[in-house]
Amino acid sequence: MNAVATTGGARGIERIATTPDWYEPYKISQAIRAGGLLHVSGQAGIDERGRTVSDDFLTQGRQAFANVGRVLAAAGASFADVVKVGIFVTDMAADLEHVLTLRGEFLSEPYPADTLLEVSSLAQPDWRIEVEVTALAR
Repeated sequence: MNAVATTGGARGIERIATTPDWYEPYKISQAIRAGGLLHVSGQAGIDERGRTVSDDFLTQGRQAFANVGRVLAAAGASFADVVKVGIFVTDMAADLEHVLTLRGEFLSEPYPADTLLEVSSLAQPDWRIEVEVTALAR
C-alpha cells in the first residue's frame, strides 16, 4: 500500500487514506485527523490486494502493524507518535506471547497506553488480529 495525500473535511476533520484503500467500499476512513490527534482504523494482516497474508498469527500481526505504519506515514506521523493502541485477537490464550513480541517490534518507550481484547471474530473469518491506534497529529 502506498501513502497518498490526505483529503480535507468539514469542522477541522481531515480524512487520511492510502492507495489502494480497501476501506473505501465499506464507508470507513483509514484514519481521521481531528483535534490534534490521528485516529487510525483497525488494520488487519492484509496485503495490497486485500488478501490475508498468512494463517500464521505473527505474520498477520506484522502485516497489520505495517499497515498501521503506512496510514501513520500518510498522515506525516510514525509509531513514535502513538499514544494509544487497541489490539483485537481471536485467541488470547494462544497468541498473548506473540502480541508481546509485536509490541516490542513496533513500539518503544514510553510505551503507549494499550487495550488488548479477545473477540469472537473479526471482519473476515481468517483474520486473527486487528490493530488500531491513536497518535499525535503533526
